[in-house]
Amino acid sequence: MPVRKRFIAGATCPGCQAQDTLAMWRENNIDIVECVKCGHQMREADKQAKEHIRKEESVIGIFHPD
Repeated sequence: MPVRKRFIAGATCPGCQAQDTLAMWRENNIDIVECVKCGHQMREADKQAKEHIRKEESVIGIFHPD
């Protein structure tokens, strides 16, 4: 099943400054936002995972065995 991407109306890409080019989808409990113009990506882990991270560290990804 293909991933359903949604555009974020009025949002500006932090990479190329283009407006209305950011698409968002959820993959493995991580929100991904990508600019369809320049390819800039931002990822954010879910709230439950963030609670287990120390302030000095960042998450690359979270493994969820099925």
